[in-house]
Amino acid sequence: MAIKPNGKSPVTSDHDDRIMLFRDVTTGPHETQLRFRLIHFWEAWNPLKKTLIGIEMLLIDEEGSVIQGFISPSRIERHLSKMKPGSLYKLNNFYGSSNKTMYRVSDHAVTVSFSWNSELSVLEDSPTPFDEDRFRFHSFEEFQAGCDSKGDLYDVLGHMKLVNGQCLTGTPVLDEVEIARARHVLVHVQSYDGPVVKLYLWDQAARDFCKKFKSYERTPTVLLVTTVNTKSLGGTLALTTMSSSRVFMDCDVQPTVDYSSWLGSNPQSAELVNAEVVTKRETLTIGEIFSYIRDGSNKEAFFECTATIDDVVHGSTWYYISCSGCHTKATKGPTSLMCSKCGKVNISGVPQYRAQISVYDNSEQAVFVLLGDAGFELTGKHAAELVSSYFEANGDQGVTQEVPFPEALISTIGQKHNFCVKVTQHNLDGKSRSLTVTKILPMESPPVTEASGGNYNPTTLEDGFETGTKVCEASKVSGDSAEGSKSNGDIDEMGKAKRLKRGV
Repeated sequence: MAIKPNGKSPVTSDHDDRIMLFRDVTTGPHETQLRFRLIHFWEAWNPLKKTLIGIEMLLIDEEGSVIQGFISPSRIERHLSKMKPGSLYKLNNFYGSSNKTMYRVSDHAVTVSFSWNSELSVLEDSPTPFDEDRFRFHSFEEFQAGCDSKGDLYDVLGHMKLVNGQCLTGTPVLDEVEIARARHVLVHVQSYDGPVVKLYLWDQAARDFCKKFKSYERTPTVLLVTTVNTKSLGGTLALTTMSSSRVFMDCDVQPTVDYSSWLGSNPQSAELVNAEVVTKRETLTIGEIFSYIRDGSNKEAFFECTATIDDVVHGSTWYYISCSGCHTKATKGPTSLMCSKCGKVNISGVPQYRAQISVYDNSEQAVFVLLGDAGFELTGKHAAELVSSYFEANGDQGVTQEVPFPEALISTIGQKHNFCVKVTQHNLDGKSRSLTVTKILPMESPPVTEASGGNYNPTTLEDGFETGTKVCEASKVSGDSAEGSKSNGDIDEMGKAKRLKRGV
């Protein structure tokens, strides 16, 4: 029988001399046994190659020490069926490999890697207790100090101020369809008396958040999210979840229970920050948006950007013929227009914006693509109105030629605007550098004074980071429409657009 050095009850086993505690694990092969609780496991993927790296795990032993575990892809099938978070296990034979330097989830310098002769089995009737979990919390100052370092992933605990822009004083409505489309939830979190931090929960973490949030009869207040990464875009600190992240709320674990108790004793802490302050719009420069794309985050996102229109992209078409119902690019059938999305034939075609404009700011140049309502917000005219006006002015000769850029678009050259742009999967995959504009916002103007002589000088906006549906509304044009463009084969459809002008 082996007596544990921390004075706890002795460990009993048929192989006492071969049981190793996490603090004794070193690099190299070990023909010995580990006993632990499986806290959590997740798939690790290469974001660039889209390949599975393996299964990563978080393990805790009877002393409360936490270590990271790893199973290579070739060994997953052998062990995965036995694995259940929260259960106790024995692992005979393993290899101690050096813990990775990037995105670590434990303090231990070694990772327990399953080797060719590893045997995993359930630990029945353990005579010694195992802690349920172990967390590593960081303060705002610590998160800020380690921002963009891609180092250790720490946990964040605080009370929620906003959920997707909605205050908790009411009952926030979580649109799961929209969240599934956007793949994330944005939560503003305040930790004790610290500043409000933006926390982006992606993919599985977003789904877990929605499920837990709706499971509470009363609106939950406290949020704990594990293994978050820190990013700074435009000078603003943002926390983002990783594949290893887990979500807990009010009564889920002891830290959230303790925080709820503290918050109940300090109700003034929940009123420290005005919701209008944390929802103020922020901007990124064009250069920062391109940096976001190059960073390989692999996450679609919305940003606000202030830029000046330099030119229209000549040689490109500025509109397409869409289905009047869903705005998807219409296709030409034998005798009529069809919609692949609605599945209808003989549909009414309506011209929609897909105009490319060249823009610049002090950091970079870019091509913006105006879709749907964004074109109307820029010109004050619908695409259908401009197309009809062209046919009206040119008669039947317009049916057999491209409709050139209208004066309403050309006259915007030299104007400065606040654009809501979307980073799409095509940008992240390197297939396109053009940024999609979904909305154009009014510029903020300083009050005119005698000193300024009435000259217009745009205010300097704070640089920042914002994603999600509260930055800019999704375009009414579908994803299919965004990628559709008018080819030469669509010239015949312009005649149809001419005949539609009376309905505009």
